[in-house]
Amino acid sequence: MTDLEPAVVTIRKREPEHLHRMDGLDLKLLLPWDGVAAPFRGAWCVLRPGDVALEHAHEDREIFFVMSGRAEVRGGGQRYEIAAGDLVFLPPGLAHQVVNETDEDVAYYAIWWDTSMSEEFLARQATPAEAG
Repeated sequence: MTDLEPAVVTIRKREPEHLHRMDGLDLKLLLPWDGVAAPFRGAWCVLRPGDVALEHAHEDREIFFVMSGRAEVRGGGQRYEIAAGDLVFLPPGLAHQVVNETDEDVAYYAIWWDTSMSEEFLARQATPAEAG
């Protein structure tokens, strides 16, 4: 690719220095992302040693992609050990939290979606001025 050719692939680099403390962990919302249309939202999340994410429930479906470290997901009265390489699916309405009782960071990428996000995405795709 030369400087004159348009980019086909859009890359957003990990930004560890731009994480914000929220609900018991450090995170950076990555979607919505200007210029990238998606029917879901996403965030880069890091739990430091001893962090306990605020227990919460939502009507969205959510998936975690665990990138590094080990932690525990608590939900529905159960505890689940998770580690780098694992995928975690959380159904709508499940009160849950992620707990890091280890001495190393746990990093994961979370995406969540619901019907309204899909409908908004489809509506934007149908609008010629915003397509592309």
